[in-house]
Amino acid sequence: MNMALSRGLRCCQRVFSWIPVLIITAVVLWSYYAYVFELCLFTLKNPLEKVAYLLVFHVCFVMFSWTYWKSIFTPPATPCKKFQLSYSDKQRYEMEERPDAQKQVLVEIAKKLPIFTRAQSGAIRFCDRCQVLKPDRCHHCSVCETCVLKMDHHCPWVNNCVGFSNYKFFLLFLSYSMLYCIFIAATVFKYFLKFWVGELPNGPAKFHVLFLMFVALMFFVSLMFLFGYHCWLVAKNRSTLEAFSAPVFVGGPDRNGFNVGIRKNLQQVFGEERRLWFIPVVTSQGNGHYFPLKNRTSESHNPLLANEDMWDESDDGSEEGSLVEDQDPSVTIEMEE
Repeated sequence: MNMALSRGLRCCQRVFSWIPVLIITAVVLWSYYAYVFELCLFTLKNPLEKVAYLLVFHVCFVMFSWTYWKSIFTPPATPCKKFQLSYSDKQRYEMEERPDAQKQVLVEIAKKLPIFTRAQSGAIRFCDRCQVLKPDRCHHCSVCETCVLKMDHHCPWVNNCVGFSNYKFFLLFLSYSMLYCIFIAATVFKYFLKFWVGELPNGPAKFHVLFLMFVALMFFVSLMFLFGYHCWLVAKNRSTLEAFSAPVFVGGPDRNGFNVGIRKNLQQVFGEERRLWFIPVVTSQGNGHYFPLKNRTSESHNPLLANEDMWDESDDGSEEGSLVEDQDPSVTIEMEE
């Protein structure tokens, strides 16, 4: 009975989670009708003005829709099998009755992995729900019910986790949303004034044009602050979670632990080919499991960092790592949800 109730609640939660996306979609579809039909086709008289407005508008609309689609339907990246407990490791872990012995099993597994961040207590991070050792910058999302690589936040407006796999798409979505709004506001403004002072006749177009102006400006102002905040995060190489709670390393918390300079920070998100920066295709560097650190001297404290080049991704998608023999035996594992 309880299990059936739990499944029903989860089903309802999944259905209701699409409401914000449906609201955005409805507003955008209405704006398309209001701009294309009520303004361009029914209000504008100059043919050249019509063509110019419609051409630029549809470019903005396509790029907005493309980036929004990619932000919604790009699955969150999750830790690979190297970070999951294998069948034999899981048996060893479950057979041990003493917590210290269980922690030691996880310590042995962590020796093979490029993990440099710690929990607040200084312990290696472990997700008890997903049964994985958490890679750097990885966090468990209670909404998606999985660990997400370089998790930034769970966004209800895209009904998805924003993280390593779609952070570039999310930033482009914000930028093209702003461009879409400011273009509408700039081109509608003249006719907004004409309707307002009564130079144009009253009709259905008046309501759509007036409302279009207010909605475009309202969304633009909201998006401007959000986009500016994420630009600052990219420049500092921080996620939203890391901005609120600094990542902890062997030497302690450090908000700038992953900050390797603005140029390299941008390249981590957008890639090295600048011509692809503004197109929603995958260009982000790395695989989301390892990120360069600001303080390279930490290699002397952790041999894993010195052997980062030996932990590469093979052609079949599985990582072939080099077993590092030495690690501080005092390191413990903290169980996190």
